[in-house]
Amino acid sequence: MGAGGKTTLMFSLAQELTTYEKVVVNTTTTKIFTPSSSDTPYLLLSREQKEIFDFILKNGNKFRQLTLASEKLANSGKLKGINPELVSQLIKLDPVIYIIVEADGAACRPLKAPNPAFEPVIPQDTSLVIPVIGIDALGCELKEEYVFRSEIVAKLTGLSLGEAVSADNIVNLLLHPSGIIRGSPDQARIIPFINKVDLHADLSEARDLASKILEASHPQIDQVVLGQARLNPPVVEVVYKRH
Repeated sequence: MGAGGKTTLMFSLAQELTTYEKVVVNTTTTKIFTPSSSDTPYLLLSREQKEIFDFILKNGNKFRQLTLASEKLANSGKLKGINPELVSQLIKLDPVIYIIVEADGAACRPLKAPNPAFEPVIPQDTSLVIPVIGIDALGCELKEEYVFRSEIVAKLTGLSLGEAVSADNIVNLLLHPSGIIRGSPDQARIIPFINKVDLHADLSEARDLASKILEASHPQIDQVVLGQARLNPPVVEVVYKRH
């Protein structure tokens, strides 16, 4: 969940987790663009739980990784996701080892706030939450062009529309009860991913942001990953909490 880059990161993570014995399922509880054949070896579209389960039980080990959605939307061409309750049932299937879920959208902006009415849609059995933040959000004006749901961001952070976004603003938005990690289950680890660090000449600003996140001492966050979702591998550096 969080900023742009989630879908790319999802498929990169799936490729890293794929094994020969089990199957990794990519899916969404919102909407995603149709993946390419290089992203995923198989796209399964179905709204029928029995059909989904039967397909995975019969073919999962053959593909080892697949993407699941309920249908393709005619008006946008995007794929509509599945109910979070189905995720909880899918993980019980013997062939399934991991399920990676994109839980909200950001319209490709480097920063966003969730709409509290319906975002993010995180399955309650989730064990790891990865909020994504674009480093290019630092210093940008708080306006819809750069920040998705900018008016909500203004309410949560106290920043006025048009003002520059600081690292402290991003930390406040991330950790606010109605902010980016809103709805994360209590048992889940939370590992923020600071994306697009290759846009800067060095990692100093990304490291500073990571340090500020860790200094806030959220009980579920003990590390922050710096990277670029489009790189292979996407991880550039990991910053850990000091004990």
